[in-house]
Amino acid sequence: MGKRAATSLKAQKEFRWTWVKYGIAIAIIALASFLLYRTLSGYSLNDIVQSIKAIPPSRLLLAGLFAAGSYFCLSWFDWLALRYVGKPLPYRHAALASFCSLSLGHNIGFAALSSGAVRYRFYSRWGLRPGDIAWVIVFCGVTVGLGLITLAGLSLLLRPDLAAKITGIAPSLAMIIGLLCLAVSAVYLAAAAFVRRRLTIKGWSLPMPEFNLALAQIAVGSANFACVAACLHQTLTAVADVPYFAVAAAYVIANGIALLTHVPGGLGVIESVVMFLLPGGKIIGALVMFRVIYFLVPLCIGGPLFAITELYYRGRKRAA
Repeated sequence: MGKRAATSLKAQKEFRWTWVKYGIAIAIIALASFLLYRTLSGYSLNDIVQSIKAIPPSRLLLAGLFAAGSYFCLSWFDWLALRYVGKPLPYRHAALASFCSLSLGHNIGFAALSSGAVRYRFYSRWGLRPGDIAWVIVFCGVTVGLGLITLAGLSLLLRPDLAAKITGIAPSLAMIIGLLCLAVSAVYLAAAAFVRRRLTIKGWSLPMPEFNLALAQIAVGSANFACVAACLHQTLTAVADVPYFAVAAAYVIANGIALLTHVPGGLGVIESVVMFLLPGGKIIGALVMFRVIYFLVPLCIGGPLFAITELYYRGRKRAA
């Protein structure tokens, strides 16, 4: 009788947890739909049409390619993370989970939580334990930080005058900060090469990544932000003559502020920094198009794709 009661209690818990997971999925889809409406409602149809007309098709195409390059780099975040936790999956699985989670997470804000919830939906189906998924999210977060700090270091060294203009610090101090940023990445690589101690956080313990894995983190992390900056650069150069590294430096600073404030998609933060860099009303159209290309288009694809996968896996579970 006790065994039957325990089995019944376990079944009830599994049933409740199943509905909780479906609730999370529905909430994410609803939130994505709301974000789509909110993003579009911020601009009139005429604003978007005029912005598109002001930018040559070649610039739009290149901006789209760089945006696709960024999301391609982001898919490797997950692929590397799965190898770090010892649960390698085919690339197509990592790419699907990454794109759906980040196309939503970039727009929702609090990316570690919002994209983490979507990642959990995918990876829990594919055999990963909650602890494994948590470390995947941590690894991806570290990769984001390494990419941002590495590109920031390069930008501060190459354009200390721009950093001084935006932040108000002296150019010499900007260069020192840039060197410190690159030193952080160098120390991380050294630790990966020589430190074999395990990382322990709240009972979960994993070793430092191997040197090749750490080097790949810095490479794809930096390439991701370089692609995003290139996407923004392509839309801005249609209306203003601005060097790539100036845009990269401005974007890195804006993105750092956005990460600290958890503003969805850096809404308002990126615009403020770029408009400070290039004062004048003409660039607002380029900024609108950057948001459309990098945030809105992936959201329009990722939201429905996530909904389709939910229906697909739910149908498979019923069939089983």
